[in-house]
This record gives sequence, C-alpha cells and structure tokens, in this order.
Amino acid sequence: MGIIKVENIRVFAHHGCLKEETKIGCDYRVDLEVKANLKISAKTDALSDTVDYVFLNRIVREEMLKPSKLLETVAKRILVRIFKEDKLIKKASICVSKLNPPIGGDVEMVTIKMTEKRKK
Repeated sequence: MGIIKVENIRVFAHHGCLKEETKIGCDYRVDLEVKANLKISAKTDALSDTVDYVFLNRIVREEMLKPSKLLETVAKRILVRIFKEDKLIKKASICVSKLNPPIGGDVEMVTIKMTEKRKK
C-alpha cells in the first residue's frame, strides 16, 4: 500500500450557514490523502496503473464550487466521488479548512477532517 497526498489546494468558494458567507465567499484550503496499491505502477511506470493526482485535484475543485452550509457536506461529497470514480483508492482522508472564518477574534482557519475506507 502507498500514499498519495495532494496538499494545500486553494479554492475560493461559497460555503457557510450565514447568507453573507454564501454571497461573498471566502478562501478555503483542502488537503487530501489517499491510500492505494502503488506496487504495479511502480513497476509499469504507467499513469493508468495509479491514482492520478490531477484527477484528485479536479474533483476537489469541482465539488468545492457547489455551495453547502457545512464543510462536512463538502468533504463527504468529495470522498464519495473519488471512491466512485477511482477503484484503486482503498482509503482516503480529507481536511477542508475555511481560512479566516467569520467567528469573531483572530482565527487563522477552522478545519474538518474525515476519513473513509472503501466498502467491500
């Protein structure tokens, strides 16, 4: 088993429970880690035998553009989609962070983390 990480994906999106958040939008950071068998691709040197990180980045960006009230909803959507679209992925962890959240005070970011395994 091996790990592929796509870290610090920066996206401007419109998530939040407040009308102002969904109207104005803000900056987000997404960190994604997937586990897959990388032994075959290490031997074949073929992109088709591994998890393409361009694919992972694309899914994150597409799902982040769909407004949601909760970051948990966005993270779950991303996880469901990567498991559906890439059968090599066995386990995935995602962190979705809202940068400079409007919660009062000096807060750099709030982050939710979710981890899921492929259902057999």
